[in-house]
Amino acid sequence: MDAYDLAIFEAVAALGGMTRAAESLNTVQSNVTARIRLLEKDLGVTLFHRHHRGVRLTKSGEILLPYARNVALLLAEARNKVTQGADRRGVLQIGSLDSTAAIRLSPILVRFGADYPEVDLTLVTETGSFLTGEVLHRRLEGAFVVGPVRHPDLEEMPVWVEDIALYTPPRFKTLASLARYENLKVLVFREGCSYRQRLEQFLSKRGMLGMKFLEFGSFDGIFCCVAAGLGITLFPLAFSHMRSWSGQWKGKINVLRIPGSDSRAPTVFIRRKDSLLSTPLTHFLAVLKGMRTARSSAD
Repeated sequence: MDAYDLAIFEAVAALGGMTRAAESLNTVQSNVTARIRLLEKDLGVTLFHRHHRGVRLTKSGEILLPYARNVALLLAEARNKVTQGADRRGVLQIGSLDSTAAIRLSPILVRFGADYPEVDLTLVTETGSFLTGEVLHRRLEGAFVVGPVRHPDLEEMPVWVEDIALYTPPRFKTLASLARYENLKVLVFREGCSYRQRLEQFLSKRGMLGMKFLEFGSFDGIFCCVAAGLGITLFPLAFSHMRSWSGQWKGKINVLRIPGSDSRAPTVFIRRKDSLLSTPLTHFLAVLKGMRTARSSAD
């Protein structure tokens, strides 16, 4: 078993077939098939179930896959260290909720960009459900999501705790006034949004069922419709503390604090337990922790 065999194995597992893997690796299908057979013979196990549509991993193949991926990551890290001669370069792909990116990440990204200008950073903003899947499938090294996640393959690092609030048209002065309005609409992002789930739970607990949900693709769209009186939404209270809020939405949108245990939402940074911590991610987490420590000290 060597690194080349593991790279072929990983490609076959990812693409679900010998032919597709061969095309991806710029080799012939017979070479891929032969290398997989040699790897299986060397290990004394069957790594793939063969079927007419391609292949799927056996239990042994599922056990081997994370090791194969870590070998590839370790080799890439070694190449970066040796050939580039600097630990401040590389590629980092992480994810974030739109709300976290808008409220929390800009100073961290500015500092990271200044300290590590040669790291190519990609930030994917999406729903918590989508980001969790991307981390599990190793398409992202990590992501900021609402916790707790509690997945056996993921580790969670607590980052912030957000106070959350309802954003309503001006006519709603209290939470009780919401229940008396029959045609209330709920303005949300698509399924998988953590704050949508919390809003659904909040309404359900209070017996406010059967409301019509309208899905949007941006905060501006949601807040514009709240201000126009169309419905309500739920997001971190920190939005109402941003400097832009006073000029854009103050007096047009009411902010109602949520009482009790429903009022807070922890933000965690998730990553796979079995993934190696790359140098760029190590640097990013160091910047994150440093800025959080400095902010806590200032508070």
